[in-house]
Amino acid sequence: MHFGQIANFKTNSNLPIEKFAIAINSKLKKSIVIKQAEEVDDRFHARYNAKQKTYRYIINNSKQGTAIYRDLEFHMPIKVDVEEMKKAVKYFEGEHDFKAFKASGTSSKSSVRIIYKAEVLEKDDRVFIELTGNGFLYNMVRIISGTLVDVGLRKNKSRRNSRNYRFKR
Repeated sequence: MHFGQIANFKTNSNLPIEKFAIAINSKLKKSIVIKQAEEVDDRFHARYNAKQKTYRYIINNSKQGTAIYRDLEFHMPIKVDVEEMKKAVKYFEGEHDFKAFKASGTSSKSSVRIIYKAEVLEKDDRVFIELTGNGFLYNMVRIISGTLVDVGLRKNKSRRNSRNYRFKR
C-alpha cells in the first residue's frame, strides 16, 4: 500500500521546482517527508480534485499494546473475531447514505458516499480496516471501525452471553 499524501499551496517563490522538496523538508519534523514537488494548474486542489481516498484504521489486538505506536493505533486487548469483521465490512461497499456514521455537527450537504473497496486484514497482532471511497464524512471511518469492532466482539449476538467491557484509550 502506498501512503502518499498530496498537498498544494500557492507561492511567489523563485526557487526552482526541483529544489522545493529539499527546502521544505529542511523545515519539517523528521516524521514528515516531501518526496516530490511539481507545478500544477491554478485550479488544482488536493482535497477537492481527489478521485478517491483510502483510510486505514489500525487496531493493536495484543494484550499489552505498544508504547511506540500508542498514538497511531487503537489498542484492543480483547481478541476480536476477524472473520466476522471481514464479512461485516463488505456491507459498507457501494453507494449508501452514511448519515448514521457521521459525527454530530458535520456540515456536509449530503451524507451519501461511495465505498469502492472495504477490507479487514490481519497481520500478527494488528487488524487493519481499510476503506477506499470517493469521500468520507467527519469521523466516518472511526465510527465504522467502532461498529466493526463491536461485530468482532460479538456485541451483535445474544445479550445472554454478553459481558460489559470498558476501554481506555
